[in-house]
Amino acid sequence: MADLTTAARPSATDAPPAWQPSTETGVRSLTILGATGSIGTSTLSLVDHHPGRFEVEAVTAGSNANELAQIAIKYGANRAVIADETRYPALKDALAGTGIKAMAGQQAMIEAASVPVDCVMAAIVGAAGLPPAFAALQHSSRMGLANKECLVCAGDIFMKEVKRHDVELLPVDSEHSAAFQALSDAPADTIDKITLTASGGPFRSWTADQISKATRDEALKHPNWSMGAKITIDSASMMNKGLELIEAYHLFPVEVDQLDVVVHPQSIIHCLVSYCDGSVLAQLSEPDMRTPIALALSWPTRIAAPTKQLDLAKTGTLTFEAPDEKRFPALRIAKEALRRGGSAPALMNAANEVAVARFLEGGLPFPVIAQTVEQVLEDAERAGLTAEVGTLDDIIAVDTHGRRLAASVLEKRT
Repeated sequence: MADLTTAARPSATDAPPAWQPSTETGVRSLTILGATGSIGTSTLSLVDHHPGRFEVEAVTAGSNANELAQIAIKYGANRAVIADETRYPALKDALAGTGIKAMAGQQAMIEAASVPVDCVMAAIVGAAGLPPAFAALQHSSRMGLANKECLVCAGDIFMKEVKRHDVELLPVDSEHSAAFQALSDAPADTIDKITLTASGGPFRSWTADQISKATRDEALKHPNWSMGAKITIDSASMMNKGLELIEAYHLFPVEVDQLDVVVHPQSIIHCLVSYCDGSVLAQLSEPDMRTPIALALSWPTRIAAPTKQLDLAKTGTLTFEAPDEKRFPALRIAKEALRRGGSAPALMNAANEVAVARFLEGGLPFPVIAQTVEQVLEDAERAGLTAEVGTLDDIIAVDTHGRRLAASVLEKRT
């Protein structure tokens, strides 16, 4: 377990400053890492809603060259980068004559992230987003963090870099954005507990037997949120909430035992912060990612977002229930990985990515996702592979090893 007193983690003196009025109207230069995904497109929706306020410097994508080119042209980006090098010819052709620089490959992603801008939206899904996000910390004054793996896989290392480069880190997950707002500048010793809310996903009321027979399409039918396929599957297994607990541990001045989860099917309350005097502060909004993204782009002020305003009278009822870790073992597994510390969270994340990808391809029973992750952690523990890691290269090596272990576990199951 990481040392809770390390300077990499927030302290009472590192708490976000109190809200201050601002008359800022200037343009913010913006790079979007993962522009074609759900967070990227939601960010661009806000750019559309505030013409003249943001200038898009660079946009990146994994493999969707045509959509990336359209985005780059529409928003006047200076460069567009595709991670999949086989899609470079398509991107280059689509941008021919526009003056927009087309690039491809991992090093090009890092180069795009290294262009100095006011704000980088780090929205690449998975461990692939780690190197560009780390690079961006050295060249931007603010980061909107939507990539979970930066904190899940490399939390201590990442937060040290945030502090070293004096970067404003604004969480984009709705739960962590809510916690950020509810905590304000509260001293750490006044915080009793942070409770993240979970929708429960599409299988909240399903029996274990029903979940065991769940199809890909059923797992992708999230009741409240519109998200990418991988994060939607993580929500169905509740691994997503486990990852968020690990993120919260690194973002906020609390210990592991001060983190909790409650299932809240309406997804109106996104986080609750309990204080030592018995007060509980919560942030509420309609389930729309443009709300936390807008805050990440505009803090310490607020900008209008093209979202539905919350009407509690129309909502009527808000309900809560404890998560069932027997039907959703991924949440328990993530908590155990957080307590183990070292490379356990990175190994867990790698195994989960492999298992989720296999499930999305078809043929893998839904419960096997969590079973694969747990087996990888047990194998790694026996082999002494869950030690502390000190560099990004170490994390990448752990991720590679975790993927190999997961592939081996799945091969044996097959």
